[in-house]
Amino acid sequence: MSRAFFRRNLEGTPVNGRIFGWAEKISINFLRIAAGFLFWQHGAQKLFGILGRDAPVEFFTLMGLAGILEVVGGGLLVLGLFTRPVAFILSGQMAWAYFSAHAPSGFWPILNRGELAALYSFVFLYVAARGGGSFSLDGLLKLRKPKTAQTLETPEAKEKLGSPPEDDFPELTEEDLAEDPEIAELLGDSP
Repeated sequence: MSRAFFRRNLEGTPVNGRIFGWAEKISINFLRIAAGFLFWQHGAQKLFGILGRDAPVEFFTLMGLAGILEVVGGGLLVLGLFTRPVAFILSGQMAWAYFSAHAPSGFWPILNRGELAALYSFVFLYVAARGGGSFSLDGLLKLRKPKTAQTLETPEAKEKLGSPPEDDFPELTEEDLAEDPEIAELLGDSP
């Protein structure tokens, strides 16, 4: 990749005289990749019976569906493809897992062993809101898209958006405004 690509994607904003924007851009990518990889492992454990699990779960059960979501969703998050919708779905899955499996055992996540589900839910919700970052397949596809957006100042853009022409709005006169008692009082006319 070219230097211009990295320079464009690592530009930052000054904070106390230093540029720290690059740290935010790199850390959202690391968060997405690490969370996706760790989540993928949970799905691989369920579906394939590896990584400390003796046997795979039944495929056509809720645990099987969870395993599919974890393997596919975790892999897509690592790649950064369809990041926002995938992260939103996974956040909902983890919220469902917390409230259906952990919350009935008690209120506090540390006591009901649901802290990992709650943490994944909020991390995925953040990634869904923030996006996958510039070093993702979504970011790469965004760079390749031609920029043909029109500004709102052009008449063509106003027509496409369906905004009414400016001459459709009647101009208010002082007589129109004076009919309102509050405005009449402001203008100095007593009703």
